[in-house]
Amino acid sequence: MERNLVPAGVVFLMLILFASVAGARLCESQSHTYKGTCTNNHNCAIVCQREGRGFTGGRCRGFWRKCYCTKIC
Repeated sequence: MERNLVPAGVVFLMLILFASVAGARLCESQSHTYKGTCTNNHNCAIVCQREGRGFTGGRCRGFWRKCYCTKIC
């Protein structure tokens, strides 16, 4: 019977972890190093990750298509 409780416990812990991450806020800040018009979210994310301020991604947005870096805050 103990063997059946271990997988159920692992699944329960994973659900708690995913629920806490899903409820986290996403902070944005305009990139200081991206140059030019932002046309590709992937390129923006790479530049943001290299800025070194804890950013995990980035996306292009706004009328002027600026690169905004994102991280969980």
